[in-house]
Amino acid sequence: MPVPLYEAKAEFFRMLGHPVRIRVLELLQDGPKPVRELLAEIEVEPSNLSQQLAVLRRSGIVTATRAGSTVVYELAGGDVAELLAAARRILATLLTGRQDLLDELRATEATP
Repeated sequence: MPVPLYEAKAEFFRMLGHPVRIRVLELLQDGPKPVRELLAEIEVEPSNLSQQLAVLRRSGIVTATRAGSTVVYELAGGDVAELLAAARRILATLLTGRQDLLDELRATEATP
């Protein structure tokens, strides 16, 4: 029985649901990067980065090529960068709304 589209979407978003994976995708928006550069930028244990890169690779959202002993990762398509940009816009809107609410709460607390 085929998986319903909403379940496939949920699984996709679960795959993105790790801070290291998101950071990797953000860094790869600027172009392909070797693992050593990703490791220097993200500052996690090599084994942790390796696990997260494997998840991204298995999902097909990134690709890896080997040049000698160096493995270089890149985004599999431009849609990933668009998704991250949309997430930033949504998050900015949500946080702006929360800041407005926080300001309103503070203002009402100040008045007797």
